[in-house]
Amino acid sequence: MLQPRLAGRYAKSLVDLAQERNQLEQVYADMIFLQSVCRQSREFVTLMRSPVINADKKNSILDAITKDKVAVLTAAFNKLLIQKGRESILPEIVNAFIDQYNIIKGIHKVKLATAEPISEALKKAIEHKLKTDAALPTIELETVVKEELIGGFVLEFDNKLVDASILRDLKDIQKQFRSNIYVKNIR
Repeated sequence: MLQPRLAGRYAKSLVDLAQERNQLEQVYADMIFLQSVCRQSREFVTLMRSPVINADKKNSILDAITKDKVAVLTAAFNKLLIQKGRESILPEIVNAFIDQYNIIKGIHKVKLATAEPISEALKKAIEHKLKTDAALPTIELETVVKEELIGGFVLEFDNKLVDASILRDLKDIQKQFRSNIYVKNIR
């Protein structure tokens, strides 16, 4: 069950503690590592969410995965999550931490979907255009290939969507044919 508010609170506490101890960058790197673990292993996420597996077993598994790979602060935070019975929302906490880190550092996530892979030169041109026109000084560009777009692109950033795809144009034309206002005038 997703609990974004609770995950946000735990992430905020970790951000504040990391800033207080001047370990924000290290904890951010740890969260990136944990995010990759959660994305690569569905079994790990299922294990953390399982009510059948006891807390000691979850703690030993999480320690084995993160041993010598995360800072002491992150390891202590993970242990606290398990003690409080909140290990089931670990993936949400990790994502909320990364989002809060990006807000603090002024990093804007931009998602670009195209029908075919684009070149590095085009990526750089898009980044430059966003930096100048949309006033986004720091950008983290993620590119995705979606063949169903047929052509064009879909750009998402800061809760904004720019859909310049052929698929959208075709859907708009289809809507116009369905609500053909001229048929009524002919009869």
